[in-house]
Amino acid sequence: MNNTHHAEEKPTVPAANELGTFGGVFTPSILTILGVIMFMRAGFVVGQAGILQALLILLLAKSISLTTSLSIAAVSTNTPVAGGGAYFLISRALGPEFGGAIGLALFLAQAVSVPFYILGFTESLVRSFPEMTAHFRNIALVTTAALFVIAYVGARWAVKTQYLIMAILGLSIFAFLGGAAYHVETVTFLDNWSAEYSGPGMSFWVVFAIYFPAVTGIMAGVNMSGDLKDPGRSIPQGTLAAVAVGFLIYGIQIFVFGGSQTRAELAGSSFETMCDQALFGAGFLVVAGVFAATLSSAIGSFLGAPRVLQAVARDQVISQLRPFARGSAGRDEPRRALWLTLGIAVSVILWAGGDSEGGAFNVLASVVTMFFLYTYGMVNLAAFVESFSGNPSFRPRFRFYHWVPAMLGALACAATAFLIDSPAAACAAVFVALFYFYLRRRMLKVSFGDARWGFAFTRLRNNLLRLARMPVHPKNWRPILLVLTGNPLERPTLATCALWIGSERGLVTLARVLVGDPDEISRLQKPAAEQLRRFLDGGGFQALTSVVVSENLDAGMTVLLEGHPFSPLRPNTVLMGWSSDPERASFFVEHLRTARRLGMSLVLVNDKGLPQGSFDRRIDVWWRGQENGSLMILIAHLLTLNWEWSRARVRVLRLIQDEAGRQPSKEALEELVNQARLDAEVDLIVSEDPFPKVLERHSSDASVVILGFKIPEEREEEAFRFQMYFERMISPLPTTLLVSSSGEADVFV
Repeated sequence: MNNTHHAEEKPTVPAANELGTFGGVFTPSILTILGVIMFMRAGFVVGQAGILQALLILLLAKSISLTTSLSIAAVSTNTPVAGGGAYFLISRALGPEFGGAIGLALFLAQAVSVPFYILGFTESLVRSFPEMTAHFRNIALVTTAALFVIAYVGARWAVKTQYLIMAILGLSIFAFLGGAAYHVETVTFLDNWSAEYSGPGMSFWVVFAIYFPAVTGIMAGVNMSGDLKDPGRSIPQGTLAAVAVGFLIYGIQIFVFGGSQTRAELAGSSFETMCDQALFGAGFLVVAGVFAATLSSAIGSFLGAPRVLQAVARDQVISQLRPFARGSAGRDEPRRALWLTLGIAVSVILWAGGDSEGGAFNVLASVVTMFFLYTYGMVNLAAFVESFSGNPSFRPRFRFYHWVPAMLGALACAATAFLIDSPAAACAAVFVALFYFYLRRRMLKVSFGDARWGFAFTRLRNNLLRLARMPVHPKNWRPILLVLTGNPLERPTLATCALWIGSERGLVTLARVLVGDPDEISRLQKPAAEQLRRFLDGGGFQALTSVVVSENLDAGMTVLLEGHPFSPLRPNTVLMGWSSDPERASFFVEHLRTARRLGMSLVLVNDKGLPQGSFDRRIDVWWRGQENGSLMILIAHLLTLNWEWSRARVRVLRLIQDEAGRQPSKEALEELVNQARLDAEVDLIVSEDPFPKVLERHSSDASVVILGFKIPEEREEEAFRFQMYFERMISPLPTTLLVSSSGEADVFV
């Protein structure tokens, strides 16, 4: 099955709730992070693992959530984010197959988290009021119904409810941390420093699995992406702030609990000891805090799980889920998916029975841990693929990102899952893989000849055919250059500029026309191709070569332009030298028209030599409209991705006639640069002088200048006038790239 709809990046329904960073991301995230584990299992973890290993568990868990948060920040600032949270980010980076498989896993993780937190609330309630133990299941079911009503009313009302919960939680944390700090004793601290695992099957990784849900709260905010006013800003800021605050509080808790509670208290009655040690005897605040933490976390999962399922359904990845795509009138609340989440929660609570001792709670903690580890791993993999694949469209506004932490985060998630429970991790991996291939619905028949060549050829063939069926989207635009280079040793600037632009992020073909009688010079075709190859090898470049033989240059150029079949790898840009010969003006312009008729963009290089040195380089892009502007900016960006240009400054310049228009024009240009996610300076020039004079005055000292041009009309005098106009304009400039875009490249996606 070939899904064509997944290329769409825009939300199906606008974000009607328009929540901000604090209410939409930080609040649900921090309330889920500072949840049931902090009250009901943090002391148990310190009692089993000791202070040192508990800190190691916290550092490992937080390192996974931090790398995932960095990946989330990168992907969410690189593309318009719609509903679905992590599912949306994964599916847009890895495709609908991976997205669908992980989307369901994420939905189940969030859905199972609802009864997980409710059981934690109920356990804390019956431990505070033992006389209610007999009503354990009924209390959990009534709590589930009450939270369902809150989520059913809508996200905005639920978030407002969480503000009150956060105030209660803050007072509770102050009470129990302050009380524990007051009771810290050196002897107790030293006794609890080392691990002392006790109980059936207890080990470092089992305790890690119980503790890990404490750091999974970052998804609570991300999953609200469809309800945010500005997801690209709110998701990174809110998520990273929640991770930092959570790490600080949990780190303090490990130290003060390890010094204020005995090993027996930590392992068996830590919650009760928290209440007894609370500042000013305010144990009721600790009880209120655990109620607030568990209930707020459950609300966060009740809000997040249906939104993930709704996003999967709207992408039509799984046809059976289509009924869940529909939202409520007005604010687009996913109420059908909410009913399914309720059904899962009730089923799990009924399965847990009347277990008030925490056994079912520990099992659910391990299940939630496994689900989230795979989801986090896929989020990191999505960011890694986006970055490492070299797409020019990957220009996240979040600057503190590199593909190495994303790769390490993905590997850490997989390794941790297998260390916790190898059989369960293997089963989960098989489930995701099978579901991936089910969604892909394609048979891969491979017949091997040579073990390397045959496999490479078959994969290339299948991928080309698959690529040909995929819809074209500007976000996936890559430079596929046909370079009319001639002898590259005589025109090194032309070939080198093309390779700087396209060899790493796209595909470059260096082409040459041998002019003469085909019968006489055909023997030179192979040596000419070898010359092109030696040029590439000498510069360490990767590119294709093409040599044609023709009786005259113009016929040969026409063969090159028209000779590539329509395919995914058909050139989308022709790069050629600027012609200064007035006698060839009409032929030159005719070649430009041929390229445009074939749907290709044009880059004409006025060769003034390559810039010397790699320092103090500057690229001047003269903005005169969006028609050619997107491709011009992309070319500047692609140049800076090469190490020789990595320190180059990019200036985007614009000439206006009236001083009164300076500020609005500058703001508009800065907004364009911001939308393009390009590191560039903006320079507005106010002058009534002719453009060529202004151009010479401001760009004659640049390393390279990029200008747009319009192909002239067919009349011969127009071709001559076009050539003379640009010849006079670019003659005093350094190497200049004249750009005419076909419109395929769009820097604003």
